Amino acid sequence: MTLFQIKALHTLAFLVLSSCVVVVLFSGVWNRITVWTWLSIGMILLEGLALASCGGKCPLTVMAERRGAIQPGVADIFLPKWFADRIFPLCGTAFLVGCALVAWHLASL
Repeated sequence: MTLFQIKALHTLAFLVLSSCVVVVLFSGVWNRITVWTWLSIGMILLEGLALASCGGKCPLTVMAERRGAIQPGVADIFLPKWFADRIFPLCGTAFLVGCALVAWHLASL
């Protein structure tokens, strides 16, 4: 796989997982807990396992580094540096807030 292909795949994965974060957050805000909420939570948790299994790095970042990417987080994804550097704090916070709201709604049933 070329570095371009890895970056394209990594960007696609980012878009899918970011969509999952948005689904969880909106599910919690609007109390609309559906099968999509649970699938999205599962996808994010699977990504967490993938990160944990690679020492905190995305497996696609590891692949990109092996292909010569010098600046992980920027050189392995098609996103501006300022945004790529803030993905985990932004998405992580939104996901945790969404999960807390979902849990709150479920506890109040």
